Amino acid sequence: MPFGSSHEYPAHRAAHLARALANPVPASAWSARYPNPADICFNYRKLLDQPGGIGNAANPNLKIAIVGAGMTGLSAAREAYRSGFRNITVFEASSTIGGRHRTVTNVAGQGLGTEYCPLEMGAMRMPLFNVAGEDPKDGMSLLAYYATIFCLSHEYFPNPGSKWVNGTGVYLQEGVLDSKEPTLSIWKNFDGETPPPGSLPKSVYDKWNVFAKRMTDVVSSHYGSVEWEPLWAAIVKFYERVAFRDLVQMPAIAKWSENDPGNFGGMGLTQAESDVFYSIGFGDGSWGAFYDLCALWPMRIAMMGYASQLQLFHGRYMSDGTFNPGPYGDKLTLKDSAGNTFDGPKYRGIRCLDDCMLFLPVPETQQSFYDFCMQEKTSRLLMSHSVVGLDKQPSGQIRVRYQNTQAGPGTEEDFDAVLVTVPSWIMELTMPLTGFTKEMMPTEVTRAYKRAHWGPSVKVFAPLKPEFFDQNKIPQILVTDTFLHDVYAYKYGVGDYKFPCICMSYTWEDDSEKFASMRDDAAVVDKIVDELDRLLMRSTNVQERISPYILKEHSVVQRWSEDGYAKGCAHFYRSGGYADAVRLTSYTSRYSAKSGLYLAGEAYSPDGGWTEPCFRGAADTVIHLLKNTGSTYNGGFTLADYPQVYVPE
Repeated sequence: MPFGSSHEYPAHRAAHLARALANPVPASAWSARYPNPADICFNYRKLLDQPGGIGNAANPNLKIAIVGAGMTGLSAAREAYRSGFRNITVFEASSTIGGRHRTVTNVAGQGLGTEYCPLEMGAMRMPLFNVAGEDPKDGMSLLAYYATIFCLSHEYFPNPGSKWVNGTGVYLQEGVLDSKEPTLSIWKNFDGETPPPGSLPKSVYDKWNVFAKRMTDVVSSHYGSVEWEPLWAAIVKFYERVAFRDLVQMPAIAKWSENDPGNFGGMGLTQAESDVFYSIGFGDGSWGAFYDLCALWPMRIAMMGYASQLQLFHGRYMSDGTFNPGPYGDKLTLKDSAGNTFDGPKYRGIRCLDDCMLFLPVPETQQSFYDFCMQEKTSRLLMSHSVVGLDKQPSGQIRVRYQNTQAGPGTEEDFDAVLVTVPSWIMELTMPLTGFTKEMMPTEVTRAYKRAHWGPSVKVFAPLKPEFFDQNKIPQILVTDTFLHDVYAYKYGVGDYKFPCICMSYTWEDDSEKFASMRDDAAVVDKIVDELDRLLMRSTNVQERISPYILKEHSVVQRWSEDGYAKGCAHFYRSGGYADAVRLTSYTSRYSAKSGLYLAGEAYSPDGGWTEPCFRGAADTVIHLLKNTGSTYNGGFTLADYPQVYVPE
C-alpha cells in the first residue's frame, strides 16, 4: 500500500483535533479516543492500567479452560489470574507459544545467538493507535499498554513509500508503465508528503487521498461521542455488501451529507488506475489480493488507525540498546505442567509479547502465570495437548476432551468456563461442539464460524548481507505486479545483529496460492531470487543483481494455509459476510452466561490480521467471566459503560 503517507492521515488528523480542541465530547468516561478500532468504542487501556487490573473474582476457584496459547489465550490467562482466578488450564496443541506471532530466532541453528536478526514470519508491523507527535507507547491501545509495562523496544517499520526507507522501487507492467525503456521507478519520500512518480500512480494517489480524507474527517469528528454508534451502523449498512474491488471503481461523491451519513461514495478509479492500485495500494503493501473481501475491512483498517505509525518491535531492550531478557531467557527449552518440553522464551521480535505475557511477573502477585502454574499447581500450562471436543454437560459444565500428543491416552475433564481462541475451522473439523442448545449456540453463530474465511498468506525471509545497505542502486523496498508482490529489506536499530534480513516475497489470498504447486521450499526461494534478479537486471536504471546479498541457504518459507495449527493467516470476510464476523465477536456478551463458552481474539474479530483484537478479545472475556460470576470491577467501571457490538440483522 505504498501510496504514501495517506495511511498516516488518521494519526495526523487526531493530532489536529487535539490541537484545535475540537475532539467530540465523549459518550462516557470510558469512551476510546480516535484513532481506535470501530466496533467497541471503549478505553481498554484505562481499565487494565490500574492496580488490580479489570476486577476481583468472587469465585477464585471457577474452573477455566483456555484453548490456545497464542496472544489471546496468554493475555486472557494473565488478566484472569491478575483478577483473582486461580484455577486456569491453558491447552496448546503445538510445542511453542505465540500462535501466529511466529518470530524465527533460531536462524541457521544459532540457538540463543544473535548473528542473524529475527525473521517475522507472522505479524511484523504493529499499530499502537497513537496520534502523530506522540510516543507510540502513549497510544490508547492495549498493545501500547503491554509494550510499556513489558519494556519493549521498537522503531518505525520501513513501510513502502514512507520516509523511513531510503527508497521504494515500483515495478509495474514489466517496467514500462511510464517509460519506453524498462525502468524501476524510484520513489523517495523523505518528507512524508512526496507523491509516487508517474502520472498514473499520482492520479491514484490523489483520488485515494480525497476519499480517505473525506471519510477520516467525518469519522474522527464523531468517534467516541454519542453520535458514533449510529454513524458506524449507517456506514455498515451502506458498505457491508460492497466488495473492495467495487469500492475502488465506485463513483466518487462531491460531498458527504448528514442526510445520508453512511455514504462516502467510492474512489472513482478507472480500470487502468484500479490495476495500479491492485499492486501498490495506499500505504503498506499490495492490496489487490483483498479485492474480493468486503469493503468494510480495508476501510476500517485505513480509517481507524490500523495502518498509521506502524512499529517494528525489537524485543526486550533497554533504552541504551542493551538486551534485557526476562525470566528463563537463558533456556532453550522448558517443561510444562505435564512434563512436556516446549520452546523457551527468546524475548526478541514480536513474539517477545507472548514471552512476556507468560513469564514476566504480574505486579499484584509478584509471580508470573507460568511460575504460578509450576509452583502452586492449581493452574496448568499444557503444551502439546490438543483439544478434540467440547461437550456441554447436564450439570452446566463443559467436558473438554484432549490428547497429549507427546505421550499418553486421551483424557477428559469438566470445566465451568471454556475460552476458545483458536481458528474457527478447528471447531468444525477437529474440536466439535456437542450438547449445546440453540439458546447457547444459535444457528446463525454456528453458520458464522463454519463459513468463516481464513486468508492464506506466504512469507519468504532470508538473512541479508549488511553491504546491501551501502549500495545505491537497489532500493530498500520493492513493490511489483509480479508474483513477488512486496519485498522488504530492513535492519534492526538495536541488537548488534551481523546480518539484517529481507522479506523477499509477501503475498496474500490467491497471490499466495501460486506457490502451492511448488512443494519444495528451496525451489520457491530459487524462483523468487531469480525473479528479483530478472526484474532488476531488466530495469535500465539499475542492472544489478540482488542475489549476491541474499543468504538464501538460510531462508525460511512460511505457508500459512498449510500450517497445521492455523490453516490460514487471518480471519477475513467477503461482501455480505460482515454480519457473520461480528456475530462471532458478540458471542461472549450475548451467550456466554448460558453456555459457559467464550470466543475471543483475532479469529472472531472483524479486524482480522492484527494483534490488537487479540488483547481486546481477551479483556472482553475476563470482563464477562467476572460478570457471569457476580464479581466486582475496579476503577468505577460498570457494564453500563461497556458498548455492545453492532450486529446487522
